[in-house]
Amino acid sequence: MNHTADQADPGPAPKAPITPVRRAYHRWVASETLEDYALRYTPQRFRRWSAGRVANMALGVSSFLVLEALGATLMLQFGVLNAAAAIVAAGVLIALVGWPISVAAARHGVDMDLLTRGAGFGYLGSTLTSLIYATFTFIFFALEAAVMAYALQLALGIPSSWGYLISALLVIPLVTHGVTLIGRFQRWTQPLWLMLMVLPWLAVWLNDPGSMARWLHQEGAPQAPKTFDWHLFGAALTVALALVTQMGEQADYLRFMPQPQPGRRARWWLAVAVGGPGWVVPGVLKMLAGAWLAHLALEHGVSAAQAVDPNQMYLVAYGHMLPAGWAVAATALFVVVSQLKINVTNAYAGSLAWSNFFSRLTHHHPGRVVWVVFNTALAWLLMELNVFHALGAVLGLYAHVALAWLVAVVADLVVLKPLGWSPRAIEFRRAHLMDINPVGVGAMLGASLLGVAAHFGWLGSWAQAFSALVAMSAAFGLTLLLGAVTRGRYHLARRADAAVVATDKADAEGAPLQLRCVVCQGSYERPDMARCPAYGGWICSLCCTLDARCGDACKPHARLSTQLRAWLRRWLPRRLQPYVDAGLIHYLVALSVAALVLAALLGLLARQDAQRAVSDPVALAWVTEVYRKVYVVLLTLGAVLIWWLVLTQRARQVAQQETHRYTRLLLREIEAHRRTDAQLQRAREAAEAARRSAERANDAKTRYLYAISHELRTPLGAIMLYVQALQRDASLSARQAHALAMIQRGGQHVLSLIEGTLDLARIEAGRVTLDVRPTDLRALVQDVVAWLTPQAQAKGLRVALEGPSRWPSAVRCDGPRLRQVLLNLLGNAVRYTETGHITLRMAYVCDVATVEVIDTGPGISAAELERVFEPFARGAAGSQHAGAGLGLTIARMLTQLMGGELRVHSELGQGTTFVLRLYLPEVAALASDQPPAALPAPVSAGAPPAPVAALRLWPPEVRERLLQCVRLGYPRGVQRVLDDATGLPAAEQLRQAAQALDLKTLERWLTEACDATPCAAT
Repeated sequence: MNHTADQADPGPAPKAPITPVRRAYHRWVASETLEDYALRYTPQRFRRWSAGRVANMALGVSSFLVLEALGATLMLQFGVLNAAAAIVAAGVLIALVGWPISVAAARHGVDMDLLTRGAGFGYLGSTLTSLIYATFTFIFFALEAAVMAYALQLALGIPSSWGYLISALLVIPLVTHGVTLIGRFQRWTQPLWLMLMVLPWLAVWLNDPGSMARWLHQEGAPQAPKTFDWHLFGAALTVALALVTQMGEQADYLRFMPQPQPGRRARWWLAVAVGGPGWVVPGVLKMLAGAWLAHLALEHGVSAAQAVDPNQMYLVAYGHMLPAGWAVAATALFVVVSQLKINVTNAYAGSLAWSNFFSRLTHHHPGRVVWVVFNTALAWLLMELNVFHALGAVLGLYAHVALAWLVAVVADLVVLKPLGWSPRAIEFRRAHLMDINPVGVGAMLGASLLGVAAHFGWLGSWAQAFSALVAMSAAFGLTLLLGAVTRGRYHLARRADAAVVATDKADAEGAPLQLRCVVCQGSYERPDMARCPAYGGWICSLCCTLDARCGDACKPHARLSTQLRAWLRRWLPRRLQPYVDAGLIHYLVALSVAALVLAALLGLLARQDAQRAVSDPVALAWVTEVYRKVYVVLLTLGAVLIWWLVLTQRARQVAQQETHRYTRLLLREIEAHRRTDAQLQRAREAAEAARRSAERANDAKTRYLYAISHELRTPLGAIMLYVQALQRDASLSARQAHALAMIQRGGQHVLSLIEGTLDLARIEAGRVTLDVRPTDLRALVQDVVAWLTPQAQAKGLRVALEGPSRWPSAVRCDGPRLRQVLLNLLGNAVRYTETGHITLRMAYVCDVATVEVIDTGPGISAAELERVFEPFARGAAGSQHAGAGLGLTIARMLTQLMGGELRVHSELGQGTTFVLRLYLPEVAALASDQPPAALPAPVSAGAPPAPVAALRLWPPEVRERLLQCVRLGYPRGVQRVLDDATGLPAAEQLRQAAQALDLKTLERWLTEACDATPCAAT
């Protein structure tokens, strides 16, 4: 039926996200002041009270007056001899059951619920015992508060209904702050309670010494049996053993017992004995005293129905020492003190039980104080139902279930753990427990059924008389049997974490090591922590209990649904197994439980009403019929409701499974994206590191080239100057002139290589900036063509200029850089073209200039075309011509610097076409501050021109470089020297002059300046 079963398992879910709201909620629940560690192990740092104070607080529970009422009831029903023997026997059995429970609670710091979890019941198996325990607390709360309400009515005339309410409300403020306030209350009231209890006993003993003998001989109580009878003894024992559940409340206090100190272990063991089973001693005395005082009340004319009321018992007893009015006041004070002392314990224990019960079922915990109010409200409702008159029937039936539970716990503690069939430690953490442990749960259920069956006489009269012993024996035997069969397989869902075991030691100060919870961020002791795979860290037992999102990721095989499914498939016939997943078995189990619970509740109410109508057969039949009809109606409604709940639960589970599945898929995808992003980030970082490394290497290369070029250019300039000087000698032979021409061509080639390398290094280093100003585009292009036309004509080439239909009057651009790009492109065409023609075609449309340099050279292959713009890249034809292979590289870099693009189209044997596109916005005319094309007129006749005077102020080495470039006929070198001389006198004027004048004029100025000032070149 589960349509997700045949889908692929997406694998384990990544760590679940944790919201801040969840953390704040858990921290509020974990308040130590209000919670008293209601759902968790009690840490050693919180066990700050002495062993004596804890024992005194636990011993305070023996004040409850139900003990006297129970003793009186047993005496009237079964006789003094049978009742006394049953009371003593019950005391011995309760002490034997309570001792191992008390020691375990004090030693391990766990309450009764946590102790039950680790003693064979499992995490959810102890939920049933929590309900049993909570029921005990509010039943006894109601009984005790009813006694107090009768005292208030007796002393103050308060109606019983108001008395019930007052008795309940007075307890709440005493319990809200847990054992801190309860311990003080018990310590302050203990002397007063002892005095008020013992004084009337002594008064009766002194004033009426024969009362004890008359009680033992049952004089004045002819309706009670006077001889010992085993059946009556067994029935009385069954009722008295219902008090065994009181050991749970003792454990709730003993968990605050500090660890035994060296040299004081005997005192610690004594405190455990007094605070644990030690309450049995005053308890037995109080039950016997109750039977004695009830007999005394009968002698004073009190009816049998009222003689079991502790108010009437102690009123008669106080009458032996005080006047009537004072006797009433003393009785009321004693009853109020006694009932408050016990009901703070009942309310406190009930709040713990309800907290554990609902937190496991709902994964929600509003706080222990809420359950204090809830438990008190239930007790108040029972008081309004007047359950005090059904005391014997209620306790007789309840004793079997309580005994089966506690004896199963004891069997695990005293037999299974020493034999190794159960873990020696008390494991209470959800993360490490199976939901259901068949050892404890099976033993309790089996023993309860046998005990109840014996109680109703289904197993014979003897079994009916000793039904309590039947339940105890069955629980002990079944626990041993199931423990031997399972050998601890169902006690733990997983072993303790190795890291936890490794840290199970004290630090330098002797305090237990603490771990931080990943959910609530609190620090807790090691026994309270577990490793959580869903959250990817340590989690405390409280956060683990309240978490509903993990789906028991740490123990999927130990969940209740998984266990039940496995058990049903093992024992059910094959044809019924498909109904397991359909929810039908779940429905039948839930309906059976509901039917049993409903039968038990209505049966108790019907029995109480039947006792009132026992003398009227018609009324008795009518009560039986009414309750039978009510049961059928409620069961029918319950069956429909349970079926609806099962279907709703099934739909919710399917939806949750789908949600979890898609969530896991989404989380896996997110995790994959995260890993991919991390890899991309690492790749980006590596690429960035490589880029920075390459940039550093490139900068180093640029600096090196720039420096070495300067070092090479100076001696090369000197060589070229000497060559030019030698060429002026007319006496040279043809051979010598040819040799000098070869040297000059080689020097020009090397100088071109150096200048190109410097240009490339300057551009890559970012030292080249654009000087954008209005420029005559037509004059610039024509000047470039005119400059290279003589070289082309010397090779027999024809150079053609195809201009646009309309030339712009002026454009904004860096004229020298544009001139350099065009010179490189056109010069490259002249260099590689042997025959044919070269065309420079220009178009100017919408402020975009398109220049095409077309030649009829050999062309470029496709392989060489891909790296034609790379530095020092020369094709197959390049080896036959001079050049460094930097012209096109520099042209493209300058083009990109000016925001344009440079492309090439070529085929082998078809020539080459370079296409240059630049955005050159047109301006109306040249700016008025532009320098004129001609040099300015001399300042005065006979005086040297202004540039000559300025050049005389320049450093000799700068004039030397400029003179070398001028004499070599290298305009780019001239422009570069003038760029480097920016800031020197007349540098800008000389730059404009170099663009407009012949280089020979500039050479004349330099020569005149060097004649006036010594120059290294000369």
